[in-house]
Amino acid sequence: MSINGYSCVYKNFKEEIVIERSRFITEVFPVDNEEGARNKIEEIRKLNPFATHNCFAYIVEKGAIARFSDDGEPQGTAGMPILEVIKNKNLVDTLVVVTRYFGGIKLGAGGLVRAYSGSAASAINKAGIRNYVFSEYLKIDFSYDKYAGFLKFKETNKCKIVDQTFAEDVSLTVAVPNEYKDIFRERLTDFMSGKLAISRLKDGFEDYGEDL
Repeated sequence: MSINGYSCVYKNFKEEIVIERSRFITEVFPVDNEEGARNKIEEIRKLNPFATHNCFAYIVEKGAIARFSDDGEPQGTAGMPILEVIKNKNLVDTLVVVTRYFGGIKLGAGGLVRAYSGSAASAINKAGIRNYVFSEYLKIDFSYDKYAGFLKFKETNKCKIVDQTFAEDVSLTVAVPNEYKDIFRERLTDFMSGKLAISRLKDGFEDYGEDL
């Protein structure tokens, strides 16, 4: 994980691929702690009591913990290939479980590696990636007549409105990528001709989606 941000899988996703009559059912989850990952794995095992293998890999706690299991497949042919896919995509807080129903044809070590890594990569690609950026959260207050101007300002400056309240004045909670926070304040103050109040709330990671 970079000091400036991290990426994880965007959403839960499930797909099935058949290779040489074996069914490979891959499930992908965004999960931020080991307990959550373990609970998901156990849930999948209970839902697939007759599966030959439930192989998995995960990286959680923002990259601090990484685990994998071949679950009975030859050593190094399932769990580690799945984990390498997660690592190669620079993901954290991500769990991948590949459930196999054996179809009667042995794939060999190389075939198994390709099957598990390919299944993991395909599912992750279809689930999508969510990018979190280390940001400063600001509280910004101004009069109603400045609101339309702020929305115009936002179109060309890196920020995200996290919350907004319309009372006596407009009060916004805005996330700004940390590397832009100083220039953002300067530009906004100039744009508003100083007719606003800005205060820092906290630092944290924010998902900007397509806003950036």
